[in-house]
Amino acid sequence: MNQPTTHPFDTLTPDTILDALESQGFDVDGRVNALNSYENRVYQIGIDQKPPLIAKFYRPERWSREQIQEDHDFCFAVEAHDIPVVTPLKNSAGDSIYQFAGFQFAVFPRRGGYAPELDHQDNLAIMGRTLARLHNVGAQQLYQHRPTLDAQTFGQDSIDFVAEHFIPFEHKSAYLSVCNNIMSIVADKLQAANNIRVHGDLHIGNILLRDDIPYLVDFDDSRSAPAIQDIWMLLSGEPHEQEIQLQKIIAAYAEFRDFPYQELPMIESLRTLRMIHHSAWIARRWQDPAFPPAFPWFDTHQFWGQHVADLQQQLNALTVNQSHQ
Repeated sequence: MNQPTTHPFDTLTPDTILDALESQGFDVDGRVNALNSYENRVYQIGIDQKPPLIAKFYRPERWSREQIQEDHDFCFAVEAHDIPVVTPLKNSAGDSIYQFAGFQFAVFPRRGGYAPELDHQDNLAIMGRTLARLHNVGAQQLYQHRPTLDAQTFGQDSIDFVAEHFIPFEHKSAYLSVCNNIMSIVADKLQAANNIRVHGDLHIGNILLRDDIPYLVDFDDSRSAPAIQDIWMLLSGEPHEQEIQLQKIIAAYAEFRDFPYQELPMIESLRTLRMIHHSAWIARRWQDPAFPPAFPWFDTHQFWGQHVADLQQQLNALTVNQSHQ
């Protein structure tokens, strides 16, 4: 596929980044280290005589200012309840969203830590209690501007984009067939979801464990969704292993909030939607020069053949799951 000669992030040079930080009064020392991020651009910025800071420059035209503000406000509300979360810094006017050279950006303190080993039972209990408290805050109100994680936004919209703009012709028919069958099940499963504000993308890379305290980071994908969305992503391994992990989480979660047992049948549907949405996410970003080198296998017939096979496997799991209920 043809690549454009320019992209909005091409103008985000080191000088622009440093000028942006200086515009908010930060005394930068010239050090700019790019961190691993594709959706946005994230940098560690050296500050004179002080610890470095983390600057996040939001992808243009993805989130409105109102949507970013809701993400920040959720983080501030979570922090106010003594839940460990990394929140953006505010300037003297109380703003946490800054603008410079056409970019919206935010600045965060650098937080040390490491990804937790979630197969460790104590870590699962810690995360269960943390998520219950997070969801207590998330349930206090719904987002007004940020989208909902549902069958339409994560599923059908993703399928339509991939089918129209990306998937190789020889895989299109099989892709649409398996996706249509998936959506007929998923839409029904999520119809009665009790949506609250959740983290939304709680893989271990967005958890920093420090002194046995899990700091939650990067609420960029936070949406209104079932609480189980933040829970199922902590599970790994074979089904019997996941069941043991789940019981540990449930026991800890229930210390602070009623566990949403009625959402357990949604797990396989949410896992499937994540697969569909992830492929569409890469497809939508393919014109970003950072994506082809990062995902070189994506624009190949082999990938799409395997993706269709994986979706068929998920359809089989959904069908079995449905027959047992």
